[in-house]
Amino acid sequence: MILQERIMLMGRLGQYMLSNDEDWEAAKERAFRENQWFIPEFVEQSVKNIALNFLNPSFLQNWAAQYHIPAEQPSPKKVGLVMAGNIPLVGFHDFLCVFISGYSVVIKTSSKDEVLIKHLVKKLIEWNIAVQDLVSFADRLNGCNAYIATGSNNSSRYFDYYFGKWPNIIRRNRTSIAILDNSETPEELDALALDIQLYFGLGCRNITKLFVPKDYDFIPLLDALRKYAHFMDFHKYKHNFDYHLALLIMSNKYYMTNEVIILAENISPFSPVSQVHYEFYEDKQAVADALQNNEDIQCVVGHGHVPFGKAQSPSLTDYADGVDTMAFLMEL
Repeated sequence: MILQERIMLMGRLGQYMLSNDEDWEAAKERAFRENQWFIPEFVEQSVKNIALNFLNPSFLQNWAAQYHIPAEQPSPKKVGLVMAGNIPLVGFHDFLCVFISGYSVVIKTSSKDEVLIKHLVKKLIEWNIAVQDLVSFADRLNGCNAYIATGSNNSSRYFDYYFGKWPNIIRRNRTSIAILDNSETPEELDALALDIQLYFGLGCRNITKLFVPKDYDFIPLLDALRKYAHFMDFHKYKHNFDYHLALLIMSNKYYMTNEVIILAENISPFSPVSQVHYEFYEDKQAVADALQNNEDIQCVVGHGHVPFGKAQSPSLTDYADGVDTMAFLMEL
């Protein structure tokens, strides 16, 4: 397949993902049945972000031009791709990079998120049989020229062991931060609530910690987060809320809650589901400077940083961990 065919095929896939096709609706329902964290509203949000931000043919055309991807790949490589499963279709961007590059990809899916990507690849093969020579799935990744693997800090050690001999991108745990200054509007706080609670906070671009000035008023933010009161209807979320609230109470630690989410002072950037950490600062710029070199941080939200509400809407060039996936592929 030439580059233009691959781009048009992705454009068609974007239209399909936004449609009400019966097979697609059934696949999304099955994804939720097999993973209760993938509630329908989150699946729809992830699908919409991918279709609108990634799969516009003009976006893809400009993106490919930046890397001088040839119409026909003269030296095609095989890339092994280990996908995570924390949010719906979290590994789609990596798949898209390899597909547009003209290389073939062998995918090891997460058991938590295999329904949607396998359905979409099956649909691509229905539209163009040549896709089956470019995309396949396997439980073990052998004989590849390069590897891209996303997982936890623990699994990354195994990835280093198995894939370290070959060119690779290995991603570990990351999270995102918001820097607040007390000048946020109600609309910005409402958008920040989305950055915090979308996907139950399980994504690496979810805000799990807030840096706030000494005199920060938390009440408006807690009020904005009340719109997610329906999360308490999902037993997995409510179990986390009850458990971590009990831990704070038994430890006699100060906390704030609106009966939907818990705010607790903690220096760790990582917080559990249903809880957000915060830390006071005296120098806002010093905080921003320190976060630039912090390998645990995926993105920073706030005035002068990623706009509120946009943390989970990356563009084609917002590469995970700041590592340019397409440049990596083109240099193989």
